[in-house]
Amino acid sequence: MSTTVHNLIIIGSGPAGLTAAIYASRANLKPIIIEGKEPGGQLMGTTGVENWPGEVSIMGPKLMMNMRKHAEHFGTQFKSGVITRVDFSSRPFKLFTNKDKELQAHSVIIATGAIPNRLGCPGEDTYWGKGITTCAVCDGAFYKDKKVVVVGGGDTAMEDASFLTKFTKDITVIQILDSFTASYPMQQRILNNPNITKIYNSTISEIKGDGNHITEITITNQKTGEKTNMPVNGLFIAIGLKPNTQAFEGQVELDDYGYIVLSDGTKTSAPGIFAAGDVFDYRYKQAITAAGSGCKAALDVEKYLHKEHIA
Repeated sequence: MSTTVHNLIIIGSGPAGLTAAIYASRANLKPIIIEGKEPGGQLMGTTGVENWPGEVSIMGPKLMMNMRKHAEHFGTQFKSGVITRVDFSSRPFKLFTNKDKELQAHSVIIATGAIPNRLGCPGEDTYWGKGITTCAVCDGAFYKDKKVVVVGGGDTAMEDASFLTKFTKDITVIQILDSFTASYPMQQRILNNPNITKIYNSTISEIKGDGNHITEITITNQKTGEKTNMPVNGLFIAIGLKPNTQAFEGQVELDDYGYIVLSDGTKTSAPGIFAAGDVFDYRYKQAITAAGSGCKAALDVEKYLHKEHIA
Protein backbone atom coordinates (compact mmCIF):
# COMPACT_ATOMS: atom_id res chain seq x y z
CA MET A 1 0.00 0.00 0.00
CA SER A 2 1.49 3.34 -1.03
CA THR A 3 1.98 6.09 1.54
CA THR A 4 0.38 9.46 0.90
CA VAL A 5 2.95 12.18 0.32
CA HIS A 6 1.57 15.47 1.61
CA ASN A 7 2.50 18.78 0.02
CA LEU A 8 3.22 20.30 3.41
CA ILE A 9 3.39 19.11 6.99
CA ILE A 10 3.49 21.76 9.69
CA ILE A 11 4.91 20.60 13.01
CA GLY A 12 3.37 22.62 15.83
CA SER A 13 0.06 24.37 16.44
CA GLY A 14 0.96 27.67 18.10
CA PRO A 15 0.65 31.10 16.44
CA ALA A 16 3.44 30.31 13.94
CA GLY A 17 2.09 26.94 12.85
CA LEU A 18 -1.54 28.08 12.64
CA THR A 19 -0.71 31.20 10.64
CA ALA A 20 1.38 29.12 8.26
CA ALA A 21 -1.58 26.75 7.91
CA ILE A 22 -3.99 29.59 7.11
CA TYR A 23 -1.76 30.89 4.33
CA ALA A 24 -0.90 27.44 3.00
CA SER A 25 -4.48 26.19 2.97
CA ARG A 26 -5.68 29.34 1.18
CA ALA A 27 -3.00 28.58 -1.41
CA ASN A 28 -4.58 25.12 -1.83
CA LEU A 29 -1.52 23.30 -0.50
CA LYS A 30 -3.72 21.11 1.74
CA PRO A 31 -1.41 21.33 4.77
CA ILE A 32 -1.39 18.87 7.64
CA ILE A 33 -0.68 20.12 11.17
CA ILE A 34 0.86 17.81 13.75
CA GLU A 35 -0.43 19.38 16.95
CA GLY A 36 2.41 18.46 19.29
CA LYS A 37 2.52 17.82 23.01
CA GLU A 38 0.79 21.09 23.90
CA PRO A 39 -1.70 22.06 21.16
CA GLY A 40 -1.96 25.83 20.91
CA GLY A 41 1.48 26.49 22.37
CA GLN A 42 2.43 28.85 25.19
CA LEU A 43 -0.67 31.05 24.81
CA MET A 44 -2.81 28.21 26.14
CA GLY A 45 -1.36 29.01 29.57
CA THR A 46 -1.91 32.76 29.24
CA THR A 47 -4.90 34.69 30.55
CA GLY A 48 -5.53 38.07 28.95
CA VAL A 49 -3.73 39.01 25.72
CA GLU A 50 -3.81 42.77 25.09
CA ASN A 51 -1.20 43.20 22.36
CA TRP A 52 -2.79 41.17 19.56
CA PRO A 53 -3.84 43.59 16.79
CA GLY A 54 -7.59 43.92 16.52
CA GLU A 55 -8.28 42.51 19.98
CA VAL A 56 -8.29 44.97 22.88
CA SER A 57 -8.26 42.00 25.23
CA ILE A 58 -8.72 38.29 24.56
CA MET A 59 -7.99 35.16 26.55
CA GLY A 60 -4.99 33.22 25.25
CA PRO A 61 -6.89 29.93 24.75
CA LYS A 62 -9.71 31.78 22.97
CA LEU A 63 -7.26 33.41 20.57
CA MET A 64 -5.71 30.07 19.72
CA MET A 65 -9.13 28.48 19.24
CA ASN A 66 -10.06 31.29 16.85
CA MET A 67 -6.86 30.73 14.86
CA ARG A 68 -7.44 26.99 14.75
CA LYS A 69 -10.99 27.46 13.45
CA HIS A 70 -9.64 29.89 10.84
CA ALA A 71 -7.16 27.27 9.59
CA GLU A 72 -9.80 24.53 9.62
CA HIS A 73 -12.19 26.76 7.65
CA PHE A 74 -9.76 26.78 4.72
CA GLY A 75 -9.16 23.04 4.85
CA THR A 76 -6.20 22.47 7.16
CA GLN A 77 -6.21 18.98 8.65
CA PHE A 78 -5.06 18.41 12.22
CA LYS A 79 -3.44 15.27 13.57
CA SER A 80 -2.72 14.67 17.25
CA GLY A 81 0.71 13.41 18.23
CA VAL A 82 4.32 14.42 18.64
CA ILE A 83 7.06 14.12 16.03
CA THR A 84 9.86 12.19 17.70
CA ARG A 85 12.14 11.56 14.72
CA VAL A 86 12.60 12.81 11.16
CA ASP A 87 14.59 11.89 8.08
CA PHE A 88 15.27 14.90 5.89
CA SER A 89 18.17 13.24 4.04
CA SER A 90 16.06 12.11 1.08
CA ARG A 91 12.76 12.99 -0.57
CA PRO A 92 9.98 12.67 0.20
CA PHE A 93 10.78 13.68 3.76
CA LYS A 94 9.85 11.21 6.47
CA LEU A 95 8.42 12.10 9.87
CA PHE A 96 7.73 9.64 12.68
CA THR A 97 5.25 10.20 15.49
CA ASN A 98 5.07 8.95 19.06
CA LYS A 99 2.15 6.82 17.88
CA ASP A 100 4.46 4.78 15.61
CA LYS A 101 3.11 6.39 12.48
CA GLU A 102 5.20 7.44 9.50
CA LEU A 103 4.22 10.52 7.51
CA GLN A 104 5.76 11.74 4.28
CA ALA A 105 5.87 15.23 2.81
CA HIS A 106 7.33 17.27 -0.01
CA SER A 107 7.97 20.17 2.39
CA VAL A 108 7.95 20.79 6.14
CA ILE A 109 7.56 23.83 8.39
CA ILE A 110 9.01 23.35 11.85
CA ALA A 111 7.01 25.46 14.31
CA THR A 112 7.56 23.53 17.52
CA GLY A 113 8.29 26.61 19.62
CA ALA A 114 10.22 26.77 22.86
CA ILE A 115 9.50 25.89 26.46
CA PRO A 116 10.28 28.41 29.24
CA ASN A 117 12.56 27.02 31.91
CA ARG A 118 10.67 26.71 35.18
CA LEU A 119 11.61 26.95 38.84
CA GLY A 120 10.28 23.51 39.70
CA CYS A 121 8.98 24.54 43.13
CA PRO A 122 5.67 23.74 44.85
CA GLY A 123 2.83 25.95 43.68
CA GLU A 124 4.36 26.78 40.30
CA ASP A 125 2.11 24.48 38.28
CA THR A 126 -0.94 25.50 40.29
CA TYR A 127 -0.51 29.21 39.65
CA TRP A 128 1.05 29.14 36.19
CA GLY A 129 -0.85 31.79 34.24
CA LYS A 130 -2.42 33.02 37.49
CA GLY A 131 0.17 35.60 38.38
CA ILE A 132 3.15 33.65 37.06
CA THR A 133 4.35 34.56 33.59
CA THR A 134 7.46 34.51 31.42
CA CYS A 135 6.64 37.59 29.35
CA ALA A 136 6.88 41.07 30.87
CA VAL A 137 6.03 42.71 27.56
CA CYS A 138 2.85 40.64 27.34
CA ASP A 139 1.67 40.94 30.92
CA GLY A 140 3.42 43.89 32.55
CA ALA A 141 0.46 46.24 32.06
CA PHE A 142 -1.68 44.03 34.32
CA TYR A 143 0.49 44.97 37.31
CA LYS A 144 0.16 48.72 37.51
CA ASP A 145 1.26 49.85 41.00
CA LYS A 146 1.52 46.21 42.10
CA LYS A 147 4.32 44.31 43.80
CA VAL A 148 6.21 42.22 41.26
CA VAL A 149 9.21 39.90 41.32
CA VAL A 150 11.55 39.00 38.47
CA VAL A 151 13.60 35.80 38.75
CA GLY A 152 16.89 35.66 36.85
CA GLY A 153 20.11 37.53 36.33
CA GLY A 154 20.67 37.58 32.59
CA ASP A 155 19.78 40.11 29.91
CA THR A 156 16.15 38.97 29.72
CA ALA A 157 15.65 39.44 33.47
CA MET A 158 17.22 42.89 33.28
CA GLU A 159 15.04 43.83 30.32
CA ASP A 160 11.93 42.57 32.11
CA ALA A 161 12.70 44.51 35.28
CA SER A 162 13.44 47.66 33.29
CA PHE A 163 10.22 47.29 31.31
CA LEU A 164 8.16 46.81 34.47
CA THR A 165 9.28 50.22 35.77
CA LYS A 166 6.75 51.65 33.31
CA PHE A 167 3.98 50.29 35.51
CA THR A 168 5.22 49.95 39.08
CA LYS A 169 7.91 51.12 41.48
CA ASP A 170 7.75 47.98 43.63
CA ILE A 171 10.07 45.58 41.80
CA THR A 172 12.36 42.89 43.21
CA VAL A 173 14.89 40.89 41.21
CA ILE A 174 15.96 37.53 42.65
CA GLN A 175 19.18 35.96 41.36
CA ILE A 176 20.55 32.54 42.34
CA LEU A 177 24.18 33.71 41.98
CA ASP A 178 26.01 36.42 43.92
CA SER A 179 25.88 38.79 40.94
CA PHE A 180 24.01 39.31 37.69
CA THR A 181 25.24 37.67 34.50
CA ALA A 182 23.72 40.19 32.10
CA SER A 183 25.81 42.48 29.93
CA TYR A 184 27.32 45.45 31.76
CA PRO A 185 24.98 48.11 30.30
CA MET A 186 21.92 46.01 31.11
CA GLN A 187 23.10 45.45 34.68
CA GLN A 188 23.69 49.15 35.25
CA ARG A 189 20.11 50.02 34.33
CA ILE A 190 18.94 47.82 37.20
CA LEU A 191 21.73 48.41 39.71
CA ASN A 192 21.32 52.17 39.45
CA ASN A 193 17.55 52.12 39.88
CA PRO A 194 16.58 52.75 43.52
CA ASN A 195 13.08 51.40 42.95
CA ILE A 196 14.39 47.92 42.17
CA THR A 197 15.36 45.67 45.09
CA LYS A 198 18.07 43.11 44.36
CA ILE A 199 18.29 39.79 46.20
CA TYR A 200 21.29 37.54 45.47
CA ASN A 201 22.22 33.94 46.27
CA SER A 202 18.56 33.07 46.51
CA THR A 203 15.81 31.07 44.87
CA ILE A 204 12.05 30.80 45.18
CA SER A 205 11.27 27.57 47.02
CA GLU A 206 7.46 27.82 47.22
CA ILE A 207 4.60 29.78 45.67
CA LYS A 208 1.31 30.30 47.46
CA GLY A 209 -2.00 31.83 46.47
CA ASP A 210 -5.70 32.13 47.16
CA GLY A 211 -6.72 29.57 44.56
CA ASN A 212 -7.16 32.13 41.80
CA HIS A 213 -3.93 34.11 41.93
CA ILE A 214 -0.55 34.08 43.62
CA THR A 215 -0.26 36.00 46.88
CA GLU A 216 3.09 35.03 48.39
CA ILE A 217 6.46 33.46 47.64
CA THR A 218 9.03 31.83 49.88
CA ILE A 219 12.62 32.93 49.19
CA THR A 220 15.44 30.64 50.28
CA ASN A 221 19.00 31.89 50.66
CA GLN A 222 21.27 29.32 49.01
CA LYS A 223 24.19 30.02 51.37
CA THR A 224 22.45 30.21 54.76
CA GLY A 225 19.26 28.26 54.10
CA GLU A 226 17.25 31.09 55.62
CA LYS A 227 13.67 31.33 54.34
CA THR A 228 11.76 34.57 53.91
CA ASN A 229 8.12 34.99 52.92
CA MET A 230 7.24 37.88 50.62
CA PRO A 231 3.76 39.04 49.50
CA VAL A 232 3.65 39.42 45.72
CA ASN A 233 1.12 40.14 42.98
CA GLY A 234 3.10 39.09 39.93
CA LEU A 235 6.02 36.74 39.32
CA PHE A 236 8.04 37.02 36.10
CA ILE A 237 10.33 34.05 35.44
CA ALA A 238 13.27 34.92 33.19
CA ILE A 239 15.65 31.99 33.42
CA GLY A 240 15.75 31.08 29.76
CA LEU A 241 13.92 29.08 27.12
CA LYS A 242 14.60 25.68 25.62
CA PRO A 243 13.69 25.33 21.93
CA ASN A 244 11.84 22.13 21.01
CA THR A 245 14.38 20.92 18.47
CA GLN A 246 15.57 17.59 19.86
CA ALA A 247 13.87 15.66 17.05
CA PHE A 248 15.75 17.67 14.41
CA GLU A 249 19.32 17.29 15.67
CA GLY A 250 21.55 16.20 12.82
CA GLN A 251 18.83 16.98 10.27
CA VAL A 252 18.98 20.80 10.19
CA GLU A 253 21.62 23.20 11.49
CA LEU A 254 21.15 24.28 15.10
CA ASP A 255 23.08 26.92 17.02
CA ASP A 256 24.86 26.30 20.31
CA TYR A 257 21.61 26.80 22.23
CA GLY A 258 19.52 24.46 20.10
CA TYR A 259 17.73 27.10 18.03
CA ILE A 260 17.28 26.44 14.31
CA VAL A 261 19.60 28.49 12.10
CA LEU A 262 17.84 30.18 9.18
CA SER A 263 19.01 31.87 5.98
CA ASP A 264 17.25 33.63 3.12
CA GLY A 265 13.97 34.10 4.95
CA THR A 266 12.71 30.99 6.68
CA LYS A 267 14.90 28.37 4.99
CA THR A 268 16.80 25.91 7.15
CA SER A 269 20.03 24.18 6.09
CA ALA A 270 17.94 21.38 4.52
CA PRO A 271 16.26 22.37 1.23
CA GLY A 272 12.50 22.02 1.50
CA ILE A 273 12.52 22.38 5.29
CA PHE A 274 11.46 25.72 6.76
CA ALA A 275 11.01 27.06 10.31
CA ALA A 276 8.87 29.65 12.05
CA GLY A 277 8.32 31.07 15.53
CA ASP A 278 10.21 30.63 18.78
CA VAL A 279 12.00 27.57 17.46
CA PHE A 280 14.44 30.00 15.83
CA ASP A 281 13.54 33.37 17.38
CA TYR A 282 15.37 33.84 20.68
CA ARG A 283 15.12 37.62 20.48
CA TYR A 284 11.52 38.83 20.17
CA LYS A 285 9.52 35.83 21.47
CA GLN A 286 6.11 37.39 20.80
CA ALA A 287 2.97 35.71 19.48
CA ILE A 288 2.63 38.32 16.75
CA THR A 289 6.22 37.89 15.53
CA ALA A 290 5.76 34.12 15.57
CA ALA A 291 2.61 34.52 13.48
CA GLY A 292 4.45 36.80 11.06
CA SER A 293 7.21 34.26 10.57
CA GLY A 294 4.55 31.58 9.99
CA CYS A 295 3.19 33.71 7.16
CA LYS A 296 6.68 34.04 5.70
CA ALA A 297 7.32 30.30 5.95
CA ALA A 298 4.10 29.45 4.13
CA LEU A 299 4.93 31.89 1.33
CA ASP A 300 8.44 30.42 1.07
CA VAL A 301 6.98 26.90 0.91
CA GLU A 302 4.58 27.91 -1.86
CA LYS A 303 7.47 29.27 -3.95
CA TYR A 304 9.58 26.18 -3.23
CA LEU A 305 6.86 23.73 -4.27
CA HIS A 306 6.13 25.74 -7.41
CA LYS A 307 9.83 25.76 -8.32
CA GLU A 308 10.00 22.01 -7.75
CA HIS A 309 6.87 21.54 -9.93
CA ILE A 310 5.08 19.84 -7.04
CA ALA A 311 2.19 22.24 -6.37
